[in-house]
Amino acid sequence: MLSPSPFVVAAAAATLASLAAAEPDISLTHHELLQRSVHDGSWALETRSLLDDFGTCGGCENILSLLKGLVKSSDSALTGLGTQLCTIGTPYDSQFCNGTVAREAPVIAELIRSIDINSTSSTQFCITFLGVCKYPDVAPWTVPIPSKKACNDKAPAVSGKKPLKVIHYSDIHIDPLYVAGSSTQCKKPTCCRPFTEDDEPGKSKSPAGPNGDHNCDSPVTLEDSMYKAIHDMFPDQAFTIFTGDIVDHGLFNTSKPYNQQEITDAYSKMNNSFKTVYGTAGNHESDPANIFYPNSQNNKTQWVYDSLSSEWSHWISSTEAQSAKSIGAYSAKYPKGNLRIISLNTNMYYRFNFALYQKDMQRDPNDQIAWLAKELDAAEKAGENVYIIGHMPFGEADALRDQSNYLDQVVRRYATTIRAMFFGHTHLDHFEVSYADYSKRSAANAFAMSYICPSLTPTSGMPSFRVYDVDPDTFAVLDATTYYADMGDSAFQTSGPVWKKYYSAKEAYGAALKPAVTDPAAELTPAFWHNVTAAFEANSTLFDEYMARKSRGWNVDKPCRDSCRDTEICQLRAGRSQDNCQVPTPGVHFSKRDMSLAAQKHGEHDDCGAPVIRDVFHALARRTDLLEMLQKRFVAEGAVVEPVVRRSPVPAESAVASPTPTDDADACVSTTHAGGASATKSSAAEATGLHGFAAAAAAVAAAVGGALVV
Repeated sequence: MLSPSPFVVAAAAATLASLAAAEPDISLTHHELLQRSVHDGSWALETRSLLDDFGTCGGCENILSLLKGLVKSSDSALTGLGTQLCTIGTPYDSQFCNGTVAREAPVIAELIRSIDINSTSSTQFCITFLGVCKYPDVAPWTVPIPSKKACNDKAPAVSGKKPLKVIHYSDIHIDPLYVAGSSTQCKKPTCCRPFTEDDEPGKSKSPAGPNGDHNCDSPVTLEDSMYKAIHDMFPDQAFTIFTGDIVDHGLFNTSKPYNQQEITDAYSKMNNSFKTVYGTAGNHESDPANIFYPNSQNNKTQWVYDSLSSEWSHWISSTEAQSAKSIGAYSAKYPKGNLRIISLNTNMYYRFNFALYQKDMQRDPNDQIAWLAKELDAAEKAGENVYIIGHMPFGEADALRDQSNYLDQVVRRYATTIRAMFFGHTHLDHFEVSYADYSKRSAANAFAMSYICPSLTPTSGMPSFRVYDVDPDTFAVLDATTYYADMGDSAFQTSGPVWKKYYSAKEAYGAALKPAVTDPAAELTPAFWHNVTAAFEANSTLFDEYMARKSRGWNVDKPCRDSCRDTEICQLRAGRSQDNCQVPTPGVHFSKRDMSLAAQKHGEHDDCGAPVIRDVFHALARRTDLLEMLQKRFVAEGAVVEPVVRRSPVPAESAVASPTPTDDADACVSTTHAGGASATKSSAAEATGLHGFAAAAAAVAAAVGGALVV
């Protein structure tokens, strides 16, 4: 950790000297120092210095301390301040800011009231909202596994029979209010609605075509076109996987009835188009978006589960639908083969699900990880093959690191039962490989594969869907082929989208491997996909082709090299989020449409579901004038900085090191990978987990040999 700046140390020393007494476990120093700086007008500049000089938690926790004072008695101050900051500090207009902040602020206020400063929850808050702080170590937990795997446990060989066709589409984001001819340019995350008179058809200078635009979510015409293309092109499909996100990005005017109607309309069309659809809960299905409460807190999410389970009951049994109604997840037996589909509610591990941020964040919300282990154990004993489907991939930065680690343990234990995992959320065409040893990622210890499907909504590329060739006996994936509608085709807006094959994974990459994998009957194993990433390292042309395919050929003229390429390949080799090489980045992160073209060309995903409050706080972290607005609002409200209660550390469960992967030992033991124990801290500030003013106070106290009062 960097040392506090001299002026902070001096301020802390002066405050320490002025305080004659303090309650044993209460930080009078920190909160009185902050209160004083707010009222003498120096808080904004001091916080700005902490954010600029350190890029650590100090500045964020100063902001969080003021926010806790603002929301202590009600949500209204945060709503008013958030709306004002949104209008000034982001590219969004007042209509969007007013509507969205009004929906998000009460949940954020609840979060701020519940978490403690200098806690794991507040650190995660600072990472998520301001892009500062280092990620905390994964909290050690060895997931209880019902049984150990057998020493001779091996995945079955493919049968060589004619493969089945399995369809996969995701993130359809249907906008029922899309109006052809309305403006594609607006000050909202997505456009193509007549928000103002100038946006109306016949008056707009950038009219939207009838079938979609990259600045807008999917019109109903694009949705209908995809369903028809799938039905016509693959009439013999075995079943369809839909990995969630039906509702559009119009966050300012969604509602419970609006979302329910969107869910009903979309699944009704799927039911009319396909024999069997296995769905998952996307983060946009709730209102406000992203907010899925654990059942132990309240039943505010029950309406979402009721709506989804009712629609899914077209294809799953009443018992399975009841599970979906309870936790938004289910385990269903495919009736025409030896396959079980386990649909996970990944919103329970999503960093923008602020219902998860509590004083003590739950290790296993809704006990879903334990439930998954039991379902997989039962499937293994029954000799079933398993597909895991979910909305958000486990290796993405959006996945909370603790829960991603725990899920990885379960997947590793049952790796020979799980044939593949299928996700969406990023809107891009890519994949993730899981490894038994992330310090030595290789084909030999790659054990699971996640297929991440590109979106129908065209905000990050051409509208797309996937088709998998799968073995009818083992359900191993033999090939993955992406189909797309080229929006640059002149027919797209006239006669309608033309859906065609974009590329086959085996055809695109198989010949580049050593040895080559081109046999149509050969399985695309995790080792195959690791070897693809190795080919990307050795062959820049092949890597460039992959990057172009992420967005299905949209905005790809700038190459991704050096650290960009290294980070991209690291992400592909990350089946759990702690290993994806992503680091918190302070600064302003607005919607895809407002980001630089260079970022789009590198295939960065949409931040699907990122709340506007996050954008507000990112702006707050970079602008002194906005910090001064917070400071003035705090004084005007008569708010008070609360003392920081030092919580006694809870002894962590002993971490069990990940076993070195060997052919024999690793095949016979259950997974015990837990992420490792926290490293021993050396300085007084680090030992207590303090930052900013509190860290400075700790340093002064240590220097003068006094008691640490924080």
